[in-house]
Amino acid sequence: QNSLTMCLLFLVGYSAVALNHVIDFKEKKQEIVKPVSPSELFPSLPIVQGTSKRLKVLTRLTLVVSDPSHCNLLRSTSTNIRLYDIIAVFPKTEKLFHIACTTLDVDLVCINVTEKLPFYFRRPPVNMAIDRGIYFELLYTPAIKDSTMRRYTISNAISLMQICKGKNIVISSAAERPLELRGPYDVANLGLLFGLSESEAKAAVSTNCRATILHGETRKSACGVVYTVKKLRKVEEEETLPACKKAKTQA
Repeated sequence: QNSLTMCLLFLVGYSAVALNHVIDFKEKKQEIVKPVSPSELFPSLPIVQGTSKRLKVLTRLTLVVSDPSHCNLLRSTSTNIRLYDIIAVFPKTEKLFHIACTTLDVDLVCINVTEKLPFYFRRPPVNMAIDRGIYFELLYTPAIKDSTMRRYTISNAISLMQICKGKNIVISSAAERPLELRGPYDVANLGLLFGLSESEAKAAVSTNCRATILHGETRKSACGVVYTVKKLRKVEEEETLPACKKAKTQA
């Protein structure tokens, strides 16, 4: 089933996937273990269509916190935590949501989409999270499973959009079966139902995901990470430039 999922991710247009390890502190004897190496699970990965690179497999740790004491583990310098590419936190209360946005060293803050939120989003912590480079994650799988959860997903997402204005949003699947996956263009269309604009919905499945990975690399290395993209000037734009500006540009 894992191999089938990887092949499907490749076919529908994805170039990277994160394997999620969830820890709920409500359950007893929860320990943060070292992430399993992707090479142990998938001896051979498919080549991304149109490139010579293989599908990239990342490791992710999601901590479900329901008490402020659960956040102490994230504040500690656990060596196992640092081994994960992405760290996400799922706060269950308004106080924990505030702590996650303002103080915790994480990459993602998960938003509950399976039930009505027990609190309202406040502008100060959301803006603080955006300033710190933290992204908010919305799951789309519950919305395609059940009509009730679809209503909660859309309602909670719109409530968040009213505060964050579509900034720093990541839409992911949390799929456990291949049939729960959708292609990136389909997910972007779902983003329109969540209150995102067309450009924001596309960013939620592309550039924002890349930014989350880079934020994780910065957290792991305790240094900055520079990501450069070469942007070619269009011929039409060059033709419309005045002669003096053309000379300066060429010089």
